[in-house]
Amino acid sequence: MQNTAELSRCPWCGTDPLYIAYHDQEWGTPLHDDHRLFELLSLEGAQAGLSWITVLRKREAYRQAFDQFDAAKIAAYDDAKIAELMANTGIIRNKLKINAVIQNARAYLVLHSYSGGFDQYLWSFVDGQPIQNTWPVMGTVPASTPISEKMSRDLKQRGFKFVGATICYAYMQSAGLVNDHLITCYRHQYVAQFR
Repeated sequence: MQNTAELSRCPWCGTDPLYIAYHDQEWGTPLHDDHRLFELLSLEGAQAGLSWITVLRKREAYRQAFDQFDAAKIAAYDDAKIAELMANTGIIRNKLKINAVIQNARAYLVLHSYSGGFDQYLWSFVDGQPIQNTWPVMGTVPASTPISEKMSRDLKQRGFKFVGATICYAYMQSAGLVNDHLITCYRHQYVAQFR
């Protein structure tokens, strides 16, 4: 069995064990669970202007603070709960981002009630199949694409916040709607089998 320390990976995960585990076990693997997709969208919004590792290190605190990302519970948050979240040092205490999670929970519930589910809605942007990219180096990977721009516009029209085209593309990458593991990365071929 090959030593995982010897494997060739996308360089963005560096040497941090938490980041490597995220890269090796989650990033780019097609995700179809509505609840986890909502959680991931919430965390991607929290990342805006920050590094993903910052959010990843706070993920468990976020899950505790936001009722395990139960959208129905979050949608009912009031001013007292917002004040509690703003005092929580385990999460990113940005009122706009906290309010965005609440607004997004409400928009998610509306969308979920008539779209056949969040999974079906999101994957419709890629016709139900992950886009298989073949990027040779990090500098060739785009920050956004026409599809992420379309997703961003549609989510905003539905009332979602912190869903710009760049955030949407990072979301697509992490949820496996696109395979953006570099072709030199050992995960590229593994993720490609999900097409």
